[in-house]
Amino acid sequence: MLLSGTVIADSRTVLEDGALVVEGSEIAAVGERSEIRDRYPDLEEHEFDLLAPGLVGGHIHSVQSLGRGIADDSELLEWLFEYVLPMEASLSGDEMEVAAKLGYLEMLQSGTTTCIDHLSVNHADRAFEAAGESGIRGVLGKVMMDQRSPEGLLEETDDALAESEELIREYHGSFDDRIRYAVTPRFAVSCTEACLRGARELADAYDGVRIHTHASENRGEIDTVESDTGMRNIEWLDEVGLTGEDVVLAHCVWTDEREREILAETGTHVTYCPSSNMKLASGVAPIMEYLERGIPVALGNDGPPCNNTLDPFTEMRQASLLQKVDRLDPVAIPAEEIFEMATVNGAKAAGFDRLGKLRSGWRADVIGIDTDKARATPLHDPISHLVFGAHGDDVEFTMVDGTVLVDDGEVRSLDARSIREEASEIALDLEAYRESTDDARP
Repeated sequence: MLLSGTVIADSRTVLEDGALVVEGSEIAAVGERSEIRDRYPDLEEHEFDLLAPGLVGGHIHSVQSLGRGIADDSELLEWLFEYVLPMEASLSGDEMEVAAKLGYLEMLQSGTTTCIDHLSVNHADRAFEAAGESGIRGVLGKVMMDQRSPEGLLEETDDALAESEELIREYHGSFDDRIRYAVTPRFAVSCTEACLRGARELADAYDGVRIHTHASENRGEIDTVESDTGMRNIEWLDEVGLTGEDVVLAHCVWTDEREREILAETGTHVTYCPSSNMKLASGVAPIMEYLERGIPVALGNDGPPCNNTLDPFTEMRQASLLQKVDRLDPVAIPAEEIFEMATVNGAKAAGFDRLGKLRSGWRADVIGIDTDKARATPLHDPISHLVFGAHGDDVEFTMVDGTVLVDDGEVRSLDARSIREEASEIALDLEAYRESTDDARP
C-alpha cells in the first residue's frame, strides 16, 4: 500500500510532498512522493492531507468509558472511592467488554494506535479479548487491590498475583504480539507491601512484561502512603522494586528532590496526564524539570470520568499550555517535544521498539488527518497544527501493524453503532444503581 501526502515522519522531519509504502506489518520505504512512485509504480496510491505516526496513550482506563461524566467536580479520593470504583465493581463480564470496546473505539477513531491500559480487578480477560478484536496495539493489565478497596474489588494478595500470572500466560505476546502485559497494582494506597513486591517478582519472571501503576497524583494519596510506610510515595515504590526502565508511573504530580533523583537514576517512565490533573485539581506535574533531568515522559488521557475524552490531540494541546502557564514561559515544551511524548516516548514506555516514527523498517502504525477545515487554514507548520489545532475527529485513517482499522473515519474492526447502543443501555442501569447507592448512604 502506498500512502501519500504531507508526511510527518517524526518531530523533526516533515516531507511536504511525501509518501510511504507499507508491506505486511512494516513500513518498507519513506521519502519524496516522486521518488516513492518511481520505486513502486504498480502500487495504488491513497492520498491524505497529513500522515503521521500513530499516537500512544501512555496511561488509559478503557473500562472506565461507561463512567464518562458521572463524577465531575470531585476530589481524587472521593472521585475514586465514591464513584469510579463502585462503578467498576458493579460491571459484569459482558458489560466490562462493552466498556473496553467503547474505549478502544474512541481511541482508534481519534488516532491512538497504542495504549497502556489500566483495566480493573474483575473480568480483565474480556478487555484483553476486546483489545485483540479491535486491532489496537496495547499493554494491558488486570488491576490488583488487596487493601482499602470497596466491596467487589478487594482481593487476597495471593489470588491477585495468581490471576495476573494466568493472564500473562494467556495474553502476553498474543494477537501477533500486538497485545502485551503489564503487572498493574492500582496504587500504593490500595496495595500491601506483599502485593507490590509480588508485582516486581512477577514482572521479572516473564520477558517483556512491564509494570504500570499510579504514583503521587494527589497530596492526600502521599499523606496516606507516608503514614503507612514512613516514606514518600516514589521512595516507597523504589523500596519495593517498582521503579526502573520497565515501570510506567502515571501522574507523578507531587515529587520532592530525592524522588526526582530516583526517577532519573532508575530510568522510570512518567506519564503526564494534564487534563485529568486539571479536572481533579491534583496540581501541575513538574514536567519541565523531569525533562531537564532526562526522565522519560509519555503522555496519557487517563480515563473518561476524569477527562471526558480520550482524544490524544486535546491532550497534546493541554500538555504544552499547562506547562507554559505554570512556568510563565511561552517557550516551555514546544510542539516538537510534545509530539515526541505522544509518539516515540510513549512507545518506549510501552516497551515496543521500532514504533513512534515513520521510518523504513519500523512498525506500520500510521494515521491520516484531514485538514480541510477553517481551523487548519493556513497550515504554516504541520506539527504545530497537530499539537495545538487538530482534533481527534480530524482523523480519517488509522492503521496498526499494516492493517487498516479506520478508513474514511469509519472503524472496520468494531461495530461502532452496536457498541455505542449497548454502552448507552448499560449506562442507564449504572445510573439507576448509582442513585440507589446514593439513597442508601446516611
